[in-house]
Amino acid sequence: MMAGIGVVALGCLVVAALSGGSGTGATSPGTSAAIENSIVDIAPIGDATTTTVVAVDSSVPVAEVQDLAGDDPTATTACAMTVRSLASGDIGESVTCLQNALITAGFLTGTATGNYDNETVNAVKKLQTSRDLFVDGKTGRETALSLGVWPDETSLVIHTPPPAPGAVDLLGYELSSVATSGPDAPPLPANSGTGRRLVYDRAGQRIWAVGDDNIVIRSWLVSGSKYNNETRGTHAVYSRSDVSTAWNGKAYLYKMVRWLKTDIGAIGFHALPIHVKDNTPYQTDAELGTRLSGGCQRQANLDAAFTWDFAQIGTPVIVL
Repeated sequence: MMAGIGVVALGCLVVAALSGGSGTGATSPGTSAAIENSIVDIAPIGDATTTTVVAVDSSVPVAEVQDLAGDDPTATTACAMTVRSLASGDIGESVTCLQNALITAGFLTGTATGNYDNETVNAVKKLQTSRDLFVDGKTGRETALSLGVWPDETSLVIHTPPPAPGAVDLLGYELSSVATSGPDAPPLPANSGTGRRLVYDRAGQRIWAVGDDNIVIRSWLVSGSKYNNETRGTHAVYSRSDVSTAWNGKAYLYKMVRWLKTDIGAIGFHALPIHVKDNTPYQTDAELGTRLSGGCQRQANLDAAFTWDFAQIGTPVIVL
């Protein structure tokens, strides 16, 4: 069912070879141990040198899932989809747009009907196989991007002015350059739940931390998945690690808060990934608001520190 799974790796699942501690600092991780169904957290760079093993639910699949970084492909097109995904049985102008692009690319014959029928499913599978995409016959972001029919996303991302130096949120946590708080935050999306929770809007690449009184404690931009693997719906935090590693051992993922199990791996919120080879970040805070990940949601370090304290096991996560 999949083509090029090594290229389109889903999520940023940690492997069972990590080290670290619950403290706020540590020297650059230099040793690690492979522990079946356990996560050995690597303490953040700083002073502490102790390590702690954090047990993880054994049902969490351990697989080669990489947290990717890079630019999105671009293309010009005469039309664009107006929805985030298309699948068998869908009808309308977005389907017509997709079909015309498939015809132009040589994966579909005939004329566009506006009906996502079996011929369209098979054409999409042919395209996905040809271009090393996840093969499922559905049209999500990466498939649409490869055909040049994905809509412009920049207009959906709201950039708030950087806060004053030392500014804090309603709980007293320092704000990052892409964070805001209280009435200054963009309004909560409709149908985003009730009570204490995290709300993640994929289209806007934004998270809201909401209190029991439905007041926004804090809101910030993230870099979410380039792929169609962040499942919409109501989830809950089920696992946490001070630090984990990417499947290939090339990146440290600090303050990992997992909220989604998939057939391939786990997806969660974490700080900006760090290159193992030289301790440099994969991206800057200024790039937040752009999809750059393979599945997880990358956060500014100050926002990751807030999420770590706010999102304990069981915290609801609403994904829109």
